Amino acid sequence: MTLEIRSVRPDEYEPLARITVTAYESLDGGDLGDYATELADVATRAAAADVIVAVEDGLLLGGVTFVPGPDNPYAEDLRDGEVGIRMLAVAPAAQGRGAGRALSVACLDRARAAGAGKVALHSTPWMTTAHRLYESLGFVRTPTRDLRVSPDLVLMSFVLRLAAPR
Repeated sequence: MTLEIRSVRPDEYEPLARITVTAYESLDGGDLGDYATELADVATRAAAADVIVAVEDGLLLGGVTFVPGPDNPYAEDLRDGEVGIRMLAVAPAAQGRGAGRALSVACLDRARAAGAGKVALHSTPWMTTAHRLYESLGFVRTPTRDLRVSPDLVLMSFVLRLAAPR
């Protein structure tokens, strides 16, 4: 089996929307509310940022949004010289097979190619599997950049400083 990592195709917008919403709903965080609509709007994300997918033997496993900088509409508290990762999701049945790691590494490769100094992302407190993945890739938990999105939800910040270009 071969895992292919590439940009999403228009015929994959709807399947990726279902995967993303299902993956987020499968977590213990409760009702997604209006965020489900944003998660499902792959076409709008793909028009503004690079939506990357993992495909294995023709089966779509998941996707992620690579945010190219602070001026992008999908940027969450990005600063100059930073890029971001948003909406990483792998179909529940495909989790644990390396797709999430491969999608994250693809974002890091794009960040380095773009000359970014840092990669930043936010995660909910209950996404503990994702936290372990990010930390294994070198991301550092950065509480000073946490975002309070509602009275009862704080998004946890993780930042990876990339090596300076040689």
